[in-house]
Amino acid sequence: MGLATNTDFATEVTLQPLDRYPLDAAILFSDILTVPDAMGLGLSFALGEGPKFEKVVRDEAAVAALQVPDMNKLRYVFDAVTSIRKALNGRVPLIGFSGSPWTLACYMVEGAGSDDYRLVKSLMYSRPDLMHRILEVNALSVAEYLNAQIDAGAQAVMIFDSWGGVMADGAFQQFSLKYTELVLSKLKTHHEGQQIPRIVFTKGGGLWLDEMGQLDCEVLGLDWTMNLGKARAMVGGQVGGPGKALQGNIDPNVLFAPPDCIEKEVVRVLDSFGKPHTDPTQTGPTHIFNLGHGINQHTPPEHVTALVESIHRHSKKLRSSP
Repeated sequence: MGLATNTDFATEVTLQPLDRYPLDAAILFSDILTVPDAMGLGLSFALGEGPKFEKVVRDEAAVAALQVPDMNKLRYVFDAVTSIRKALNGRVPLIGFSGSPWTLACYMVEGAGSDDYRLVKSLMYSRPDLMHRILEVNALSVAEYLNAQIDAGAQAVMIFDSWGGVMADGAFQQFSLKYTELVLSKLKTHHEGQQIPRIVFTKGGGLWLDEMGQLDCEVLGLDWTMNLGKARAMVGGQVGGPGKALQGNIDPNVLFAPPDCIEKEVVRVLDSFGKPHTDPTQTGPTHIFNLGHGINQHTPPEHVTALVESIHRHSKKLRSSP
């Protein structure tokens, strides 16, 4: 949080990967839990452990006290966005982000990360009324937060539903997808004459890709469990028609394998999507290569070099093929 709350540090950390690798976009350096922290839940990080909240939201009194935070408490995020955008000077676009309403709720109810989501799911099943109230406040907060990032200079925004995939079918639609839809319905689609693409990523969400294809967003992120070719056929659209761009989806642990193995996996992922649509005058199925979830902190940096070089080499070949 020391890095995230210091504008100069957040700017430097965002730019470091771009100075080392030829990437196509920058993503704001921040934390997924800034919003509940601004709600007064008291976020902290213990050495070697994940995030923890001083206060949890598990009963009627705690839920009743929840409200959309004053965005001034998140000024450090917006200042970082403006600073990064200025430092980029048009080099690549800047992506802003937030956790999804459901993912934020998981941490707010559990008080920390969880292996079994027992507390948040118990609340969801036993007191759906309280769960819906938490999710509504979260959705309104996330929408306001992302709109403020757009005002500050973010050129695309991403909603990370990192824990959507832990839910049963039926519960996902009611407690996650519904509130992602609410966020999207309130997001700015244009700013200063430019379109602001919206990206939705649900880890473990391949099961619901058909339904996610109906979301009012431009891009769907996929984890490594989903085949890109099947996803393209389901939601990628046809040339000249509507559809979603796809983002993903190599397994981050591939980066611990030797460079020649990384290249094989890159080729497999790109080939699974197939030749992308490249005509800028009309719409068509497109792919943004990305990891299927976050990068592991122990990843050898030179393996990322191998990954990026392999992507550029093979995607160039695919785009120029007949």
